[in-house]
Amino acid sequence: MTRTADFNGLARLYRWMEFFSFGPWLSMTRRSFIGQLAGSRRALVLGDGDGRFTAMLLRYNRAVSVDAVDASPAMLQALLRRSGEFSNRVQVHLEDVREWVVPAPIAAMPYDLIATHFFLDCLTTREVNLLAAKIRLAASPGALWVVSEFAIPAGWFGRLVARPVVAGLYFSFRLLTGLEVRTLPDHEAAFCRAGFTLKERKSRLAGLLVAELWCAATPIEA
Repeated sequence: MTRTADFNGLARLYRWMEFFSFGPWLSMTRRSFIGQLAGSRRALVLGDGDGRFTAMLLRYNRAVSVDAVDASPAMLQALLRRSGEFSNRVQVHLEDVREWVVPAPIAAMPYDLIATHFFLDCLTTREVNLLAAKIRLAASPGALWVVSEFAIPAGWFGRLVARPVVAGLYFSFRLLTGLEVRTLPDHEAAFCRAGFTLKERKSRLAGLLVAELWCAATPIEA
């Protein structure tokens, strides 16, 4: 297992770093499927940074409760502050998601929504495989998994623009946080292997950013 990166020092700067590097595009990507999440009642949000997606979800869906898992106490504090008056519907878990254990009562009320926005790129392909399998066991049939990620599209744009941009991001976060991962994981294969089906995919910035909506279409057989 790779060493846990330290994002504490970025908690107060994260929003501005994001804005000055990609403008509104990352925020727009996070919001891609918010309109399809009104029916969710129990959400698992992994590595939401300073909590912008969590806060948006809580405002949009007044019935959902959220389990937020992050290895950074500063990021979790920022998430609770941003959740404001709705923070009573958030349960935070200060843990490395790779070591996080699904809460015991989950069988009575499994997750019907999972969200990972610009988080899976902090994991290796092997780690995403293990995570997807663990989450599938804690998810209800039909559960939705919303994903926002960087991608390297085929063609000249991928070779000449997207690949150097992604490499530069990994280099920057290695310096700032100690992140050891250096390449994007193959989360699509991991999700399919775990029993999730891709429902919808949207691309922005010529494919550098992608938003995906996955569904746990069939129950796991005993």
